[in-house]
Formats: sequence, C-alpha cells, structure tokens
Amino acid sequence: MRLQVVDSERCVGCQLCMFACARRQDEAGLERACLGIHSAGGMEHGFVVVVCRACQDPPCARVCPTDALSVRKTGGVELDEAKCIGCRNCQEACIVKAVLWNKKINKPMICVHCGYCVRYCPHGVLALDKQEVTAHA
Repeated sequence: MRLQVVDSERCVGCQLCMFACARRQDEAGLERACLGIHSAGGMEHGFVVVVCRACQDPPCARVCPTDALSVRKTGGVELDEAKCIGCRNCQEACIVKAVLWNKKINKPMICVHCGYCVRYCPHGVLALDKQEVTAHA
C-alpha cells in the first residue's frame, strides 16, 4: 500500500492529516508528523503536500551509514530509531524533501504509508493506493 496525493489543489492547509499522523504516534503536536503541508503563498497560491513517494530504490536508505532505514517490500522505508545517529544524510538525499526532521529526538520522520491520515483529510487530498507498487512508480 502507498499513500498518494490525489489532488493538491483541494488542500486548504488545515493540517488535520499532520495532526492525525502525530496523534497516531502519541504526540499532541506536530513533531512526529510524517507528512507535511506547506504554504505555496497562502490561499491565493495554495499549499504543497509533502509525503514520501515510496521509492523502490530509496536514496534515503542508500546513504544511511548505520542501516537504520530498511526498504519496504512495497516501496519506501521504515526507520529503526535505535540505529539512527541523526546524521541527516537521509533528509539531504530525499529528492522530494519528504524526510521531515524531529528536532526533539534528532531523528527523521518518514511516512510508512499506513493511511491513518487519509480519513482525517476533509477534502480528499490524500488516498491510500492498495495496488502493488511497481518499479516505475
């Protein structure tokens, strides 16, 4: 399964998806959110939805010196926080800037495509694609 942005034009910047993601991880704020919503210039210019694209050969995992990021069979990565040394190589390597950083714990926050955020988006911006991810995705 893979989380995908269906239509970023529908995003109003409410950040409900981010709050849901963080809450799923027992965080009251946004520190542990694994996706991001950023202004592209306010309501006039819309918002940018930043989420892991579930690469089949993720550059973030390739540059991790401690193998803290393991490649998921369906694309993307999972983080082993105990192995992570906070070097930020993964964040720099991500071509879509989807490796968010939690300053409090000095670790990356990367979407695991659970789909929890989807049900909290009131405008249908996000969806969980249940099809198998191919090498060309």
